[in-house]
Amino acid sequence: MWKLFLILISCFIAGIANGQEVLKIGALVTISGPGAAWGQGMQYGAELAADDVNAKGGLDVGGKKYQVQVVAYDDKYQTNEAVTVANRLVFDDKVKFIIGPTGSGPALAIAPITEKNKVIIMTLGFTAKALSADKPYSFRPVLTTVETAKPQVAWLAKVKGVKKVGGLFVNDESGQQQAEWLKPAYDAAGIPLVATEFFDRDRVDFVPLLTRVMAKGIDGIELNGTSPTTAGVIVKQARELGFKGLFIRSGGPATPEIVAVAGPVASEGMIVYTQFDPTNPAVMAYAERYRSKYGKQMNGFSPSFYDGTHMLLQAISTAGSTTDTEKVRVALGAIKDYKGILGTSNWTGKEAYGSNQQIDAPFFLSEVVNGKEIVRARCTVSVCQ
Repeated sequence: MWKLFLILISCFIAGIANGQEVLKIGALVTISGPGAAWGQGMQYGAELAADDVNAKGGLDVGGKKYQVQVVAYDDKYQTNEAVTVANRLVFDDKVKFIIGPTGSGPALAIAPITEKNKVIIMTLGFTAKALSADKPYSFRPVLTTVETAKPQVAWLAKVKGVKKVGGLFVNDESGQQQAEWLKPAYDAAGIPLVATEFFDRDRVDFVPLLTRVMAKGIDGIELNGTSPTTAGVIVKQARELGFKGLFIRSGGPATPEIVAVAGPVASEGMIVYTQFDPTNPAVMAYAERYRSKYGKQMNGFSPSFYDGTHMLLQAISTAGSTTDTEKVRVALGAIKDYKGILGTSNWTGKEAYGSNQQIDAPFFLSEVVNGKEIVRARCTVSVCQ
């Protein structure tokens, strides 16, 4: 009888432990297709942040501990799939917080769903339309071309002596805006953007586009924001056509993926935007965690979504609620001088977007040498030096 009593008590205690409250964080990301490296980096960043919190017994919200669970779905880098996934997360999984989506088209497509239902998102959509005063639940934890283009291009003119540039951009909201933002930055630096070519996301033959661009006598090819695998194909095909100039990757961390597709010889000398100094001990430790858990080299976007997820979880804890997203939104926007693995971050964007829901963080310019990034300049939104 006594043994039976102990067994029943043990089962009761185990039931309490297993019944710990769960906080679901959605991950609406690209897990397959051209943007997979970015989407996986976002998902893994959120999961590693959740691991941190769970290892300490869970997230304290109003005196109650929550285990954080990341619920991830693949939008395949397609707008219609993103809408399907958003509906599933919001109405079936009942999530109030979403990491993602990965692209601009998906960000705009799901906004009516997330804003109406007061679901907070941490988007990678680079379009300026992703943030605005009438999207109070949309935040962006990564810098975009709006913030980084001018100081980067000024550095290219001064240090690399680039004279004439052509650009290849995906033919969607994101690519069109990137081209729109980059042109005045190049103009201001005295570097004409003499040719722009737009292509569908699934394209794999870039020879005709590259031929037209190279015919303009360019000494630089701009690859801002092109998905990692596609950018690698462009670099490879351009070199095969005899292009000897500089590749410029002014947005969208993707160096390992580009090198993997194009090869280190073709990628040599490429100038790339990066969100972190690869020698930063905190980032190095994070990269090792990433590699150890997932068996992959860390994508450059991942640290931003690791820090961003931690900021979101901090806001949930501060607000004292997992359901009142109005309180969480206010708490998130009130975070100042957040010390993450990328350095000190704050929210900005009022002047550009009408609301302070755009992250402001340090960034860097690197040169690809033997397939690896070597930092050449440390940047703010004002200058790279």
